[in-house]
Amino acid sequence: MKTQKIAIFLLAIFVLSGVAVYFKSCSDKTQQSDNQTDEPLKPAPNFNPDSAYVYVDTQVKFGPRVPNTKAHKACAAWMAAKLKQFGCEVTTQDFVATTYDGKKLQAQNIIGAINPSATKRILLAAHWDARAIADKDSVNTNTPIDAASDGGSGVGVLLEIARVIQEAKVKPNVGVDIIFFDAEDTGEPHDFKGKSGENSWCLGSQYWAKNKHKPNYTAYYGILFDMVGARGATFPYEGRSMEFAPMIVRNVWDIASRLGYEKVFIQEQGGGITDDHVAVNEIAKIQMIDILEFHPNDADGFGKYHHTHQDNMSIIDKGTMKAVGQTVLTVLYQEEK
Repeated sequence: MKTQKIAIFLLAIFVLSGVAVYFKSCSDKTQQSDNQTDEPLKPAPNFNPDSAYVYVDTQVKFGPRVPNTKAHKACAAWMAAKLKQFGCEVTTQDFVATTYDGKKLQAQNIIGAINPSATKRILLAAHWDARAIADKDSVNTNTPIDAASDGGSGVGVLLEIARVIQEAKVKPNVGVDIIFFDAEDTGEPHDFKGKSGENSWCLGSQYWAKNKHKPNYTAYYGILFDMVGARGATFPYEGRSMEFAPMIVRNVWDIASRLGYEKVFIQEQGGGITDDHVAVNEIAKIQMIDILEFHPNDADGFGKYHHTHQDNMSIIDKGTMKAVGQTVLTVLYQEEK
């Protein structure tokens, strides 16, 4: 997953003077307080992490969801069926993605619309494909990974959000669109010496942004879920999200804090990542933020399981998924028509 600007970002951190850090801190606190309100949060239904866990486990049991494989095709059918089961209007986008090394992938984006007649819409997204290589591992580097957190967890959380909304007596005041982007994790190996191009990462979101599933489709804003299921995960402010939509970031993180998840949604700066939200912002012209596991004090930034065979069900944590799912459900229920 994704081209990183982490090294540049960390270098900048070290060269900042103490005075600059101090004023940045003061500015952040002022902005946070400006976005906070004493008004009580409107109640949202309960997100069930046990259910989300089952959805992640089901994906993993199909086998690695690498395009051009039977596991990929079977999982796509299952996801579309689950969205229909949860009352969504389902659209699929079949397309051929060309990777950085010239491979042709039979890929599919899957879209589920909740309350499709609503004019005001919130877009929620995650990628569902699995990495075809374990390029950060020391063994079996050329074999695909389970992708339990990096891919599977975002899908699991979104399926549970769809299920909860369907069963809730009170629905959100807005329409919700769920997109499972394909061919996100198709980029070059970790030790690649060349330059990352447009045909490297995030091919499904690029395709959707250029070919929306409905003519003139737009959304009020969007939230991307990536690596949202691992034990010990933290979610700082993602750098590109702060460029594209800082007020949306701060609103989501403030709600998380008010729900008691401030140790998971940490209010500090993280790295800027090329992820599916970039194409949505730059091409589709829809503000989208990224909830992405990142550890600012680690050299790599991502979890130690990232792009290794450790990304399996053993690292999936129900508490992490509960924090993410309950926060976003609550965000949805604060929206007015």
